Amino acid sequence: MTSDAASTKSKIIKFFERFQGSETWLFGGGGLLVGLLSGAGVWIFKQLIEIFYNFTFGWFGGLVSPLGKWSIALVPVFGGLLVGLLVYFFIGHERHHGVSGIMESVALAGGRLRYQRMPFKAIASALSIGAGASVGPEDPSVQIGANIGSFFGQRFGMSDERVRTLVAAGAAGGIAAGFNAPIAGVFFSLEIILGEVSGPSFGMVVLSAVVSSVFYQYVSGAQPALTVPAYQFSNPLELPLYLVLGILSGLLAALYVWILYRVQDGFNNLQLPGWVKPAMAGIAVGIVGIWLPEVFGVGYDTIENILNGKDMIFGLLIALTVAKLILTPVSIGGGFQGGVFAPALYLGATLGGAFGLVAARLFPGLAIQPEAFAMVGMSAVLAGAVHAPLTAIILLFEMTNDYRIILPLMFAVTVSLLLSRSLQPDSVYVLGLARKGIRLARGRDVDVLEGIQVEEVMQKDPEELREDQPLKIGAETLARTHHHGLPVVTNSGKLIGMLTLQDIDRAHLNGKPDITIGEACFRNLIYAYPDETIGLALRRMSGRDLGRLPVVSRTDHSYLLGMLHRSDVIRAYEIALTRRATLRHRAHQVRLDAISPEALDVEEMIVQPGAPCVGMAMKSIAWPEDSLVATIRRGRQVIIPKGNTQLRAGDVLVIVANDQAKDKIRQIFEPPFEEIR
Repeated sequence: MTSDAASTKSKIIKFFERFQGSETWLFGGGGLLVGLLSGAGVWIFKQLIEIFYNFTFGWFGGLVSPLGKWSIALVPVFGGLLVGLLVYFFIGHERHHGVSGIMESVALAGGRLRYQRMPFKAIASALSIGAGASVGPEDPSVQIGANIGSFFGQRFGMSDERVRTLVAAGAAGGIAAGFNAPIAGVFFSLEIILGEVSGPSFGMVVLSAVVSSVFYQYVSGAQPALTVPAYQFSNPLELPLYLVLGILSGLLAALYVWILYRVQDGFNNLQLPGWVKPAMAGIAVGIVGIWLPEVFGVGYDTIENILNGKDMIFGLLIALTVAKLILTPVSIGGGFQGGVFAPALYLGATLGGAFGLVAARLFPGLAIQPEAFAMVGMSAVLAGAVHAPLTAIILLFEMTNDYRIILPLMFAVTVSLLLSRSLQPDSVYVLGLARKGIRLARGRDVDVLEGIQVEEVMQKDPEELREDQPLKIGAETLARTHHHGLPVVTNSGKLIGMLTLQDIDRAHLNGKPDITIGEACFRNLIYAYPDETIGLALRRMSGRDLGRLPVVSRTDHSYLLGMLHRSDVIRAYEIALTRRATLRHRAHQVRLDAISPEALDVEEMIVQPGAPCVGMAMKSIAWPEDSLVATIRRGRQVIIPKGNTQLRAGDVLVIVANDQAKDKIRQIFEPPFEEIR
């Protein structure tokens, strides 16, 4: 860097530092700049999609067209191969897909993202969509905005809280420009990225979304993303039909999330080079696309046709629903870059349209418009998949510019959300984090006991007492099992109460030692549920000074599933502390990943039993060049390594190294081949 360039950079940094203490400048100027650049970045991204579409379907499609109708199937394969190579050479492995990675960074690392990779991610995403992969543009749009916000926050040394706010503002700007929906961008950022609303954050997020949307509308036009005719809710008798649509949408959303991660697991287990997998996914997309070309790409044209009453054929809509439900997980699991947001809208439109056709046929007197059900289905499936109902409702309004169907829309969205959450507690974004032990609440890692569920530590198949047994049997059982209380059930196994030592003492004091257990037991019970957190159950126990709670089904309080004792809570605390250490370990990894040079990767490695390094001090190990051990997780401890720190089997180390160094470290951490054999 020349002396003039260094001097200019120094002046810029001093200028920003002078105003960092000013909340007005930070949240005004920062939101303005991030919003403007987010809108510009998304506009460029969409131009790239058009360019790559013309390249793949135009140039390459024309090149292979002599092969006949099968030639169209080669386009996603060709695109997948290019995407795979681009990811392999310029992006590398990422722990989480899309928005999940941003959520992890905001929660654990103060919003510090590896923004250097963003241009390559945007190109890979545009190429994926342009080549026909069944993915959406919203994840890349959010990443563009979020990385712009993180870039400014990191470059000018801002605090974690301010960087998080800049990332959220950029994410709002990405959604605002990507869908021409500034209000939905605000709610997306608050519901999903930050998970909370605070005064300064809210103002900056709103400003960024507005500026981004204004810029995008200026360069592309102010028309809504989807053009639809006017619909309205006029007959209250339709409401039960929207209830059914909400139920179907919730089921579809939960199934969508489940399939998405199962397919990802399947691709991860394939022992093939990573750059080959997108091409494999492209084979599936291409073959289906021969007969259903509507599955290619984002599918906004198909959605708009459905909302305008075109392509409203029941068999076609069902086929498109099934195809999209499978091909989106295949595309993402195979390594195509893109989002799950727009495919959820697509699934809702096809499901709602098909259901609307059936409803119109069954109830001709209601003058049902199937297109209205397609519109409501879009929001219902989206809300069920991402668990962000306000975003789903507002997004549909802004995409269609139609506010006249508000009542059935809110009704169906609520039903879908409740059902999908009961079937799949984690959203499509949160599940990837939860599967790696990261539980978030309000955009941050949860308190230790809020991350453990009752079913993880409760005593299953507990000792039970029958109500018709004499009290003497109850006393003997309590003495034998060393419990202070046991559940009391009927002969058919239904829970009716709890018998404690105090109940036995009370019966003797009242001169009734010969009564039955059912007559002596306490029946006004307080319950725990298997899917609630230990923190919530503990507050319930402490409120009544109870030493134990029966764990029952939410739908049937007489169905005993287990018992939760104080000792179980202590065990849960031990588990929670171990998970908290894991989370701190993960936070170190995320921060290192954000600041490490592009040539180096951050990866977790485990010291295997029998490895040469077991029992050796760090300073005695021949570490390869271009490698660094950042932290060591050992049980509930997170250790900053020193020269005399000895490694043990089972230690989990965060390593910063290039590919060659990582291979050498794996040899240090694994037992010799002869010992494995």
